[in-house]
Amino acid sequence: MEEIIFVYLVIILSAVFHEYAHAFMAYSLGDNTAKNMGRLTLNPIAHMDIFGTVLLPLFLLFTGGMFLGYAKPVPYNPYNLRDQKYGEAKIALAGPASNFLIALIFGLSARFLPLSLEFFSLLTFVTLINFILCFFNLIPIPPLDGSKLLRAFFPNNPLPEMGIFNIFIALMIALILVFPFSRILTAFLVGL
Repeated sequence: MEEIIFVYLVIILSAVFHEYAHAFMAYSLGDNTAKNMGRLTLNPIAHMDIFGTVLLPLFLLFTGGMFLGYAKPVPYNPYNLRDQKYGEAKIALAGPASNFLIALIFGLSARFLPLSLEFFSLLTFVTLINFILCFFNLIPIPPLDGSKLLRAFFPNNPLPEMGIFNIFIALMIALILVFPFSRILTAFLVGL
């Protein structure tokens, strides 16, 4: 029970940093939409979707031990951005970049600080989760951040919106590539 709650909290707080980074980047590029809607905050409640952030992930964690969920997307108006060419790409990249930064901080702390085995394991787990969130969101399939990055560099080749089917494709890519790569990167970073 405690382990499930810990997993849930790590993922939710990491997702909150991810969404805050999107909002902060949009604000720094001249758009106040997220700020005006109360999303330029680290308060988890502002980013939570009752189904995607609470009900679905908790149900899956307690019944099958897996996690699937989402936070509310950060709103922004692309016409307000000072950088009209790459502004949307910068906003999209900010979320995964925040997870990568968290992974680096926790991973290097696990590697170089004198820690108990239990605390080392906790920091390693936070590192792994944030690498997974980073690379999963970089998959170039809508609605993930990677699709917005791809669209910024290849505007004439938009990816098709296939609804729920896209999520299944992204999950397959995650199982085959993202999870193993994240484990290897975590082990390398923390010195296992």
